[in-house]
Amino acid sequence: MVRGVPLDRSGYFFLPLWSDFRASSNAGILDWYTILTGVTALLALTMHGALWVRMKSHAPISERAALLAGRVWWGVAAATAGITEASFAVQPHLSERFAEAPWGYVFPALALVGLLGVFLCTAAQTEALAFFSSCGYLIGMLTSAAFGVYPLLLPASTDPALSLTINNAAAGSYGLGIGLAWWLPGMLLASGYAIFTYRRFAGKLR
Repeated sequence: MVRGVPLDRSGYFFLPLWSDFRASSNAGILDWYTILTGVTALLALTMHGALWVRMKSHAPISERAALLAGRVWWGVAAATAGITEASFAVQPHLSERFAEAPWGYVFPALALVGLLGVFLCTAAQTEALAFFSSCGYLIGMLTSAAFGVYPLLLPASTDPALSLTINNAAAGSYGLGIGLAWWLPGMLLASGYAIFTYRRFAGKLR
């Protein structure tokens, strides 16, 4: 979604599983960039899950989870720096987007603050803050990527003019209206269920 795919003029593309592992217009599904992205996601979600277990459990499980989260944090920090530099190198649109709208740096700043919050919240009484800092990190990373590629939905690695954007890939006004009409009550139901579930199972598990 960030690197792009070889879209043709009809909007179709084909990707082999791998080609030469270079993040070029002829790259396959797997290259050094997509593998780095996968490793970063694995480390980030491992840290996030460990912080959740730490917050929801008692010793000795919470202590082991805290130890795991602390160790994985260093990998997350290194992978975050690597994927950030690599993304700007692979997708030039990111630099253009942040240059024309500098206010978007609030998203990577959120990710950085969240990551630092996880590192600083090592005491037992700050375990909830550590978990929510991890939430902030994940939200910051995802919104940074979404903001960076906007208005592109699927960049074309062959010719930027062939990219799918929010304009040329949008459904008709009627379809968008119907989708919004169903999305609002659907999200209210999903939010209500999430609130009920979290309140029902609040606190540490015994």
